[in-house]
Amino acid sequence: MKLTLIRHTSLQVPEGVCYGQSDIDVSASFHSELAQVTQKLAGEKIDAVYASPLQRCSKLAHALGLDAEIVHDDRLKELHFGDWEMQAWNDIPRELFDVWAQSYADMAPPNGETFATLQQRGIAFIEECLQLHANQHLLVVTHGGMIRALIAHALNMQLKGLFRFHIDYASLTRMDFSGAVPRIEFVNR
Repeated sequence: MKLTLIRHTSLQVPEGVCYGQSDIDVSASFHSELAQVTQKLAGEKIDAVYASPLQRCSKLAHALGLDAEIVHDDRLKELHFGDWEMQAWNDIPRELFDVWAQSYADMAPPNGETFATLQQRGIAFIEECLQLHANQHLLVVTHGGMIRALIAHALNMQLKGLFRFHIDYASLTRMDFSGAVPRIEFVNR
């Protein structure tokens, strides 16, 4: 199974705001970013399309106009930042943020979730897709956190290194799960 992951386009949210699972709309540059994604996908045979149900992913999945039903899956959502959602990062008490930043794999923001939980959602999604789409090419429109978590899973690396990967808006990342071990074909194309 090949998995092409697309990070949603840029958002209509001020810089420096923690937004996680908040349902933020796309920015005014959506159509130009959509054109770039469409060009990157030109000639690809896609067998199935999955998307996070948050509007920034759903809008992109629908706008791509592919000949496949779009299945929305809650497991593909971004990290839930709990009480920090829609707060400026600078307004989060520094001592709380610093403790979380050192342990985000296993520590959740207040009323949020851990990156380990996010990664487990992603792994469960992949395992189900391997059963349903073993020899197919899937397109998945999701979020930067989920893409990082799946890269870490494929590379068998600790979650602590997640933010060493920069995942651009409207970028493609491809993974191949057809062999004995997962392979990363490209990141940020």
